[in-house]
Amino acid sequence: MAAEYTYRVSAWWTSGRTGLAKCESSPNTIHFSEAAELGGLQGRWTPEQLLLCALAGCFTTTFHEVARSAHFDFTDLEVEIEGCVRRSRTAGCNFSEILIRPRLTVPLEEQREAGLALLRRAKAGCMISRAITVPQTLEPSVEAGKVPVEGWTSQDAALKVGV
Repeated sequence: MAAEYTYRVSAWWTSGRTGLAKCESSPNTIHFSEAAELGGLQGRWTPEQLLLCALAGCFTTTFHEVARSAHFDFTDLEVEIEGCVRRSRTAGCNFSEILIRPRLTVPLEEQREAGLALLRRAKAGCMISRAITVPQTLEPSVEAGKVPVEGWTSQDAALKVGV
């Protein structure tokens, strides 16, 4: 395994307050815009949402690796990220706080505490979380006893959202 990796993303403005972003590893281009609150278009990803998406994706993949290493079975994981942006006269707009709300579903009540511990480990190990200096609060929840849809496994999580 290499000791260093390099990732590249290119973005450019196309017109007005909109743009496109792409990377080498994906054929899909992302259409983005300034936030509607700042004069951008509705219906497009914003840089703020893309940052929060990166955190949600990193937390999710980090948890999957932590759970796999611990031989921990779970039914589902959904991670909601909420970021608060404040505008000041001197510094412009800045994130002031980020809330990380993972909702883990486990088959058995006895797994709840272990699940909470693994969620905390995922937060500590998440590379994107560590790269963001904004205060972050972890608000985990673990629900037990939900029966998965027949044939559903934790590896099917990507199918849940149509990825």
